[in-house]
Amino acid sequence: VALSANPRSAEILGVPAANLFPFWNYVGGRFSVWSSTGLPLALSIGFERFREFLAGAHMMDRHFASAPLEHNIPVLMALIGIWHINMCDDRSQAIVPYDERLSLFPSYVQQIDMESNGKSVDREGGAIGYATAPAILGGVGTTVQHSFFQALHQGPHPIPVDILTVRTHDHPLADHHRRLCANAIAQAQALMMGEETDDPATTCPGNRPSLFVVLDKMDPYHLGMLMAMYEHKVFVQGVIWHVNSFDQPGVALGKKLADQLIESDGKKGVDSSTATLWHLFR
Repeated sequence: VALSANPRSAEILGVPAANLFPFWNYVGGRFSVWSSTGLPLALSIGFERFREFLAGAHMMDRHFASAPLEHNIPVLMALIGIWHINMCDDRSQAIVPYDERLSLFPSYVQQIDMESNGKSVDREGGAIGYATAPAILGGVGTTVQHSFFQALHQGPHPIPVDILTVRTHDHPLADHHRRLCANAIAQAQALMMGEETDDPATTCPGNRPSLFVVLDKMDPYHLGMLMAMYEHKVFVQGVIWHVNSFDQPGVALGKKLADQLIESDGKKGVDSSTATLWHLFR
């Protein structure tokens, strides 16, 4: 069985046409989980849960399409990001879920944001004279509090952070969940308020931006809503920046050069730096 926007390549690999699940080639991989590409997810969690996942995304789609701009969550998130990136010159963003089940979500946002809008050329092929996609970093809050949060609180360059939480828990450790949520809220408070002490080295300036997201529960429905929310946010920013959020020519270039390197064994049409590196792996 194959999931592909390139039926010919699937045929070359020996996949029968009847076993091919196609999707449109204009759907970037990072936007494709709602298409046939979601088959592995459906097989993993079951079709009933997969339909819940799609229903959550559909709910966010409807909200995005119909809510007034002043109440439209993806639009407001996009404008907040534009403010930080283009008005405040904040070139990075942190995505910090306080739930272990969302441990891979920062990587998802990293791809959806940086691969979609990491562009320096507009839709007409003209050079862009302003910043676009931020550099995304992230991880589970209880871990990254002890890694890059120091830079969030006291670093010279503010890094806006999205803090993601789940209001309810589905395990017997209610006090653990209460303390987890307290940590998330306290970090947002510390970023906003800071603390002035007699020692400049321990003073936290505050006035550091954070966006606090609360999901009612962690299930396929709410995960679908959350993912669609970030997809629409990225789309809105792409419209404002006038870039094509649905291509990735930079990625394609690397793939093309890798094929050339393998075919020539690094002996033809390759610069000396690349040839030297390839020689290490021959």
